[in-house]
Amino acid sequence: MAVKTDRAAVVNRVKRAQGQLAGVLRMIEEERDLPAVLNQIKAVSSALDRAGFAMVAAEWRTSVDEDGEITPEQLEHLEKLVLSLG
Repeated sequence: MAVKTDRAAVVNRVKRAQGQLAGVLRMIEEERDLPAVLNQIKAVSSALDRAGFAMVAAEWRTSVDEDGEITPEQLEHLEKLVLSLG
């Protein structure tokens, strides 16, 4: 159940970022001032970063067993995912 909820939350974040990105494109086409455009680009980037971290967190939750344990292989996999976001 949590995985489905996690996925829905990520989808909503990405859709929101998609709307923000459309707004950035409009701002560029309307030749809005650069600081305002860059501020919106930063917001889109941040929204996508949060979506990525939410996905890794969901993966982490599914990797931990009932005793709170995680294998070294799973930990290495999660570490690579986190590092790929940087």
